[in-house]
Amino acid sequence: MMVSTRRKFIGTTSAAALASLAGCNTGSSTDQPATRNGNSETYDVGYGDSRTTVEASAFPDMLYFYCVQSGWMNWPSLMQSFNDTYGVAVHDDDRSSGEALQHMRSHANNMTHSGYNGGYTYGIVAHNDGFTQAYKPAGWDKVPESLKTDDGHVTATRRVTTAVTYRKDLYEERGLEKPTTWKDLLQPEIMQDLALQTPQAAVGLATALSVNNARGGTMDDLQPVIDYYNRIQDGGAEFTDNFLAQFSRGEYATFIRYDYSGLDLKYNNTEVPEENVGVALLGGENGNQGALNMPYGYALLKNTPNPGAAKLFMDYVLSLEGQRQFLDAYVRPIRSAELELPDEFIVPAEYERTEFQVDYGQLVERQESIIQEITRGANI
Repeated sequence: MMVSTRRKFIGTTSAAALASLAGCNTGSSTDQPATRNGNSETYDVGYGDSRTTVEASAFPDMLYFYCVQSGWMNWPSLMQSFNDTYGVAVHDDDRSSGEALQHMRSHANNMTHSGYNGGYTYGIVAHNDGFTQAYKPAGWDKVPESLKTDDGHVTATRRVTTAVTYRKDLYEERGLEKPTTWKDLLQPEIMQDLALQTPQAAVGLATALSVNNARGGTMDDLQPVIDYYNRIQDGGAEFTDNFLAQFSRGEYATFIRYDYSGLDLKYNNTEVPEENVGVALLGGENGNQGALNMPYGYALLKNTPNPGAAKLFMDYVLSLEGQRQFLDAYVRPIRSAELELPDEFIVPAEYERTEFQVDYGQLVERQESIIQEITRGANI
């Protein structure tokens, strides 16, 4: 189980980065969270045509936001600091991006949550399904154009990359080397206690696309990952959402998630010695790249309760104060160019060797069919 962070990095804003932004037309201050307007209980929020004023008197005691949850990207710290600053608690919403989308669809006529937070492509699907509304949070202009919708419905807030986390002590006992390609995981001594997630979750979909690309597949040819998944299951690998505690106990020697997941476990968890945890980015045996860079983001939902508090929360997450808190869990903020990253992050050369992106618009269009084809083909 994840515990509160034992290290805190104070990310400092790069002077050069700020200088380059000096001429930008910001909707409101993006370096610090919104502050109260004088003696009144109001806050100015938003960027550009989304600028508005929200009333604190309308804030709820509890704000419901999909997929903001403890043990995930340092959300507990963000949730607590937002509560400390504005007096609004954020509900610990423990579900995957796919589960959030399913819940939205089943509550289309009675929305229970104010916003969506999770896999960027799932947010685009929610947008296409008509569940979101336009809102450009303060700092929206600092987000790369390819990682936000022009209409302001979905905005990326951080990005992560598929990675393998392994028990270095158990690998040493078994005579195993650090994995560098997806082929390395096909060794019986690794497959026997390997854990990963199904494509229904954003992290699981990123894993599947990473394997597929590494082994020569495309979004039009998913057979490479289907064959791979069948093979590792025959070798003992399990598809499961809950494996961190088992990893800590040594029941799983390897799991596949994101780079930040392994680094956070390595440096922010006291149950496994730091030196016993390894994190690796994998490529293909033929030089193909095998580590998908996946953005995560959020959207304001339509016809939902407490939109004012939701807007304030979205502004806070995209402020530099909010963005810095992702660093404590080794997540790369979307505004990372303005921040100094900890030395514990994986070296840039490994990202250059393994990392790739996809056409996220095409992925949105194909996402459901991709998930279904892999699920059926690999019987998961």
